[in-house]
Amino acid sequence: MQIKGGLATGGLAYTDAVAARAVQVFVGNPRGWKLSPGDPGQDARFTAGCVERGVPSFIHTPYLVNVGSPTEATVEQSIATIAHNLARGAQLGCQGVVVHAGSAVGEDRYEDALRQLHERLLPVLEAAPDDGPRLLVEPTAGGGRSLAATVEDLGPYFAALEHHPRLGVCFDTCHAWAAGHELTRPGGMAATLDALEATVGPGRLGLVHANDSLDECGSKRDRHTTIGKGSLGVAPFAELLAHPAMAGVPVVVETPSEDGGVPWAGHARDIALLGTLRDVGLPGADAAA
Repeated sequence: MQIKGGLATGGLAYTDAVAARAVQVFVGNPRGWKLSPGDPGQDARFTAGCVERGVPSFIHTPYLVNVGSPTEATVEQSIATIAHNLARGAQLGCQGVVVHAGSAVGEDRYEDALRQLHERLLPVLEAAPDDGPRLLVEPTAGGGRSLAATVEDLGPYFAALEHHPRLGVCFDTCHAWAAGHELTRPGGMAATLDALEATVGPGRLGLVHANDSLDECGSKRDRHTTIGKGSLGVAPFAELLAHPAMAGVPVVVETPSEDGGVPWAGHARDIALLGTLRDVGLPGADAAA
């Protein structure tokens, strides 16, 4: 959500404007390393506002984060940022902190990158409070030497982090499609979610990013678009929301926010569409209609 004017002032107004039932925010510059302590007043109002609305909240770490990097400065800043975002998430009452799986930046560095996860990121998870947000690993579109693009890639990733109990998954539909999962084939989305659970175990799915794609399956390109306006179409999202693994799992959209000149109408449209798809898939919905 957009937070112009402050996390609470702008963020909660945006939440209401789009009729959001779950929200994701950045707590700093998404393309920078500066760590913000936040504003106590805005923080308290945001937390209270989410509770009042029954809206679960999530933090997305900056895009620069990459624990698998061969550059020590990048690894150090990535670890500091993840630890900071987990602490901010605990302050704000967030359910999870999303982090991109990252890249080894070279085919010959994959095992080294996994060792870095074990040596550098695992201690952060060990130090995190049991009642704080989970760290939700988001597989990427597959460009470069991604440490996790397909859901099966999460197996070695989770093994490197010893399947820590504070570790979960954020599943992005555009990324999965770009990585090669055939989500538009009938049963393709269900099969992908089945494979996800088989790889990391039940209960690890903590959040879904529901995004259509401007590119074709296996493109390894991460370009989001409005649900139903891209190469995925609407049907895979209905299949997503009907899957048993999705019970109780929040969904957020990272699609174009503007529509028809209205700065939030695109998000409102996609949220309403997903709500309709979810309701149609609920037991007894057809009879009720």
